[in-house]
Amino acid sequence: MHIVHLALQGCLRGRHVEYGITADTGGHIRYLLELVEASAKAPSITRITLVTRAFDGDFSPVDYRHSPEIVGPKVTLVRLPTARAGYLSKEALWQEHPSFIAAFDAWLSALPAPPAMLHAHYADAGEIAAEIGARRGIPFVFTAHSLGRGKLKCLTDNGLALDAETQRALQRRIAFEERAIRHAALVIASSRDEAEVQYADYLHFDAGRIRVIAPGSHLDDFTHATATPAAQALLAPFLSEPDKPALLAIARPVTRKNLAALVRAFGENAALRARANLVIVAGVREHIDDLEPELADNLRELLELIDDYDLYGQIAYPRHHAPEDIPALYAWARARGGVFVNPALNEPFGLTLLEASAAGLPLIATDSGGPNDIIEQCGNGVLIDPRHTGTIASEALALFDDPARWQRLAANGHAAVKAFDWPRHVQRYHDLLQRLCRPRVAPATPRSLLVCDIDNTLTGSPDGIRAFNAWYRAQPLLGFGVATGRSFHSALSILEQAGIHYPQLIISSVGSEIHYLDANGVTYHRDDGWSAWIDRRWHREAVREALVDFPGLTPQGALEQRRHKLSYFSDGDAGIVGRLRERLQARDLAASVIHSHARYLDVLPVDASKGQAVEHVRRRLKIARDALYVAGDSGNDLDMLSSVPCSIVVANHSDGLLEAPGMTHAYAADAAHALGVIEGVEHFRRRAGADLAS
Repeated sequence: MHIVHLALQGCLRGRHVEYGITADTGGHIRYLLELVEASAKAPSITRITLVTRAFDGDFSPVDYRHSPEIVGPKVTLVRLPTARAGYLSKEALWQEHPSFIAAFDAWLSALPAPPAMLHAHYADAGEIAAEIGARRGIPFVFTAHSLGRGKLKCLTDNGLALDAETQRALQRRIAFEERAIRHAALVIASSRDEAEVQYADYLHFDAGRIRVIAPGSHLDDFTHATATPAAQALLAPFLSEPDKPALLAIARPVTRKNLAALVRAFGENAALRARANLVIVAGVREHIDDLEPELADNLRELLELIDDYDLYGQIAYPRHHAPEDIPALYAWARARGGVFVNPALNEPFGLTLLEASAAGLPLIATDSGGPNDIIEQCGNGVLIDPRHTGTIASEALALFDDPARWQRLAANGHAAVKAFDWPRHVQRYHDLLQRLCRPRVAPATPRSLLVCDIDNTLTGSPDGIRAFNAWYRAQPLLGFGVATGRSFHSALSILEQAGIHYPQLIISSVGSEIHYLDANGVTYHRDDGWSAWIDRRWHREAVREALVDFPGLTPQGALEQRRHKLSYFSDGDAGIVGRLRERLQARDLAASVIHSHARYLDVLPVDASKGQAVEHVRRRLKIARDALYVAGDSGNDLDMLSSVPCSIVVANHSDGLLEAPGMTHAYAADAAHALGVIEGVEHFRRRAGADLAS
C-alpha cells in the first residue's frame, strides 16, 4: 500500500525539526513523523510519501526547497513549489491552493500508479485532498489536529476580541474543514472530546465516519530521564530557591495554550508562591520582535505579568533549549515533587501530558480536549476549567500537601502511559485503511441476533474475550451488536482495546442512539428514524432546568451529556429515582430515568431505553423474538433484559438484577463476563431444539 500524507503547515523536514521556529511548527509535525516512522515498519506498507510546500525561509539555514528528501527506506519527503516563494503562515496558505493543487496533480500524474490512500493533515491539506480526491477518485483520510470552530469558540467564550482579518481567516479555515469532513472516507480524531464535541459543531458532522485513535509517542527517553547539568543550568539564573517543587509547563506561546492564566494562578496565590516555583518552557527565541505577532504578543504578556506580580526568583522562562533538555526538565521537576500543568483553552490531545506521565509527574490539565482521555485511562491527575485560575492553584497546593496522593498519581501515569504507543496506533490505523481499500461486500442477513452490554458483560476477562471471538466467528448467521451506557465513540474505543469483533450495530448512550456498520466494515451510519422517534416528546432544556437544584444529583462531565441523554452522579440514595420522577411529572415532563451501580443516573426521552432500542432494531432487521438474545450485568440493562424472552444475566451481575421484577424468565449463567454470554446463548438454543423435538 502506498500512502501519501499531505501537510502544508509549518517547517516540515524528515529529521531535526526546528520546533517552535514558527507558530505552525509544532506537535502536529512530530505526530506526523512518528506516525510515518511506525507505519513504514509494517510489511503491508510499500511506500510512504510526505508532500508539502516548498518555500524560501530567510529565518533558517535549512533549505526548505530541497526535494526530494529521503527520510527512510520506504519514506520520501516531496516539496512542491507554488506561485509565491516565501514562507506563509496557515492563515495565508489559502492563496497558494490553486498553484499547489496544480503541482500536486502533475506530481500524481507522473507516478506509475496512484496511491491507495491520501491522508490530509490540517484544514488546508483537507481542502486540497477533497479537490484531488474528487478529480482522481482517490479516497482520503482527514486528521484535523485542531479545529477552527474550536479555536473560534475558545476565543469568543473567553472574551478575546477578534479583528476582521482573524475572523476571515477562521471562517476560511472552517469552510475548508467542512469540505474535508463532508468528503473524507474517514476522519481520525485524537480524543473523544474532538470526535463528539468539537466535530459536532460542523454542518457535515457524521459520528459514524469518525474514529478515535489516540496518538502514540516515543516515551523511552522520558521514562528513563534524569536531570542533567545542562537542564539545571537553563533554570539556575532564574530561581533563588531551585529545590522547591515546581509547576512545569511546556508549550508554544500561542493564545490557545493559555500560559498567561498559569502565571496569574501562580502570581495571585501567596501560599503557592511560598511553596513552589513556576517553570515555563515556551519555545526557542532570540529576540521577541523577530517572532511572529501571536508568539511575540503572548510572550510580552507573560513578561508583563511577571513584572506585575514581581515573580523574579520564583519563575523560570528560558529562551533556549535543546531537544534533549526536555526529558531532563521533566526529571528535574519530578525529583522536586513537582507537577506538570497544561492550562490550554483546548488541547486536541496533549503529547506533553504523555511525556510528563512517562517521566512520573502528576498532571493538572484542561478539561477541554484530549486530557480527559489521558487522565481517565491513566488515573494520574486532575482536570480543571482553564478559565478558573484559583482552581489551578488550589489543585496544585492539594497535591503538594498530600505526598501519598502525589506518589500514587505519579506511579499510575508512569505505568498506564504504556498504552499510548505507536505500534498499537498503526495496527488500528492500517486495519482501517485496508478495510477502506477493499471492495464493498454486503453482509449476510442474520437469522438471529445477540445484543450485549459491554462493561463487565463482554469485558472483564481477556480469556473470555478470546473465547467469544472464536465462538462468534463460527456463527455465520448470528448478528452481533452491543447496547451500552457509553457514547458511540467510547463504545468503539473500549471494544477495540479489548480486541472484540466489530459489532454490526451499536446501541449507545443507554439506548438513545443507534448506529449500523457500513458495508466497508469501518464506518457506521446513524438510525435517523430512531432519533426522530425519541425526539417527539423530549424537551431536553426543560428537563435539565428542572434538575439544576435537585438534591443528591451532580452532573457528569460535558462528554457524558448527549442530545438525548442527561447524565448525573447520584448520592446513592435508593429513593432518588422516585423523587426525581415526581418532580418531572409535576412539571409535565415525560422522561425515562435509569439508575445503575447505585451511583450513575441517566435521564432519557420517555421513548428511549436499551430495551426499546433493541426492539426497534429487531423489527428493522426482521428477527424473530425467539431468535433475539440479550445479555447484561447491571441495572441499566434491566429494561432490555426484562423485555426479551431470551435474556442472559452473567454470573458477575450487580444491582440485584435477578431479583428485580419481571426477571423470572432470565437465564442466570454460571460463567462470568463473555463466557457467560456464550453459555446463555447455547442454553436458549438447546431449549429451542428441545421444544422443536417435542
